[in-house]
Amino acid sequence: MAVPRNALKKWEKVREFALGMPGAEEDFPWGETVAKVNKKVFVFLGVDDGSYPLGITVKLKDESAHAHALTCPGAEPAGYGLGKSGWVSIPLAQQGAPAAELLCDWVEESYRTIAPKRLIAELDGR
Repeated sequence: MAVPRNALKKWEKVREFALGMPGAEEDFPWGETVAKVNKKVFVFLGVDDGSYPLGITVKLKDESAHAHALTCPGAEPAGYGLGKSGWVSIPLAQQGAPAAELLCDWVEESYRTIAPKRLIAELDGR
């Protein structure tokens, strides 16, 4: 299954944004791409090889952001019980998928939920 170009572009933007956060590192547990801070995942980026629909999973504590994310086409609470903790999976290839800018806002919120205070202070100082 070919990955739609616009979805791949969004995915690349979001990945680059996530890895630009203070202390962020890329890791590949379970064969998927994730961005971690302080050894904790703040965004699941899935796989970009077309074997699974392209999407991201972020932790949204803010109720309005969480509710907004769930209104995106195909979005749903994350599996493995993560949805109970505010994790939302958002597909990127569907018609009406969010713009990269909004996805990056959600990645930043997810980062702020998980990152230590000193790294958040570094981010705010930029």
